[in-house]
Amino acid sequence: MKALVTGAAGFVGRHLCAHLGLQGDTVIGVDRADGPDLLDSVAVHALLAEIKPDVVYHLGGWSDVGASWDFPLDAFRVNAEGTLNLLQACVANGKPRVLAVSSADVYGRVTQQELPITESTPFRPVTPYAASKVAADQLALQAWLGHQLETIRVRAFNHLGPGQTTRFVAPAIAERIAINERDGLNSVPVGNLTPRRDITDVRDVVRAYRLLMEKGEAGEAYNVCSGHDLTIGDLAEHLVSLASSPMHLEADPELQRPVETPVLRGDPTRLNSITGWTPQIRLETTLQDILDEHRVAVSTRR
Repeated sequence: MKALVTGAAGFVGRHLCAHLGLQGDTVIGVDRADGPDLLDSVAVHALLAEIKPDVVYHLGGWSDVGASWDFPLDAFRVNAEGTLNLLQACVANGKPRVLAVSSADVYGRVTQQELPITESTPFRPVTPYAASKVAADQLALQAWLGHQLETIRVRAFNHLGPGQTTRFVAPAIAERIAINERDGLNSVPVGNLTPRRDITDVRDVVRAYRLLMEKGEAGEAYNVCSGHDLTIGDLAEHLVSLASSPMHLEADPELQRPVETPVLRGDPTRLNSITGWTPQIRLETTLQDILDEHRVAVSTRR
């Protein structure tokens, strides 16, 4: 199977390309550094015409939720207009099957009574990033209904693992712990610890993506999640417990987001039933891998 992966140099993209290669797929990865800008529709069409992939994994786009507050138009254009350009190029060039990766942030503010979140839970986006992902999700649905382009929409809940940037909470905390271990410090600055999140290892997530490309039903949406949630505070405490010396969490107002979705916990039943997928990597293993990665990184700099 010839697979085109957008956003291939990103956190999830690197893991996905590695997994697809191990499964025997021919993988062509593109990113901003070596591929067309998603906002350049002519270049995106040319890419699809040249490669003629069997399947497209669309991961490319704006991923920084916090920064979307400062640059809402940029986030919207990359995620919505960029997705539209890719889908139109696919329609015009052989109609490859497309996995359009969205986010659980599209569900936004949910009540306790609505948990766990299913694929039919209404969209209530809180952040500009989430609104841009709602638009991308619906563009993928329209491509199926209007053009019969076989799109599968993925709403991925939080995922962690090696290689994730420190713009995200777990690697940011892991880096602070590693610096403290190196410098003999004991305070770990943190933001809001109350939100609850459904967290899966990225290596399990990319397994789900390929299984959905094989077995998912065109036009459908699928939550990729564990079905369990924990607070960011619990996550931070897990990481601190792995430190080589005693440390404590300390609130830092500078790390607070303007608005935070209180709780996200998904229902993976639809995904599980059609693919048989379940998470295999324990959270403790994921966090240990992240911390070990940052220990190596900070040991080489001051």
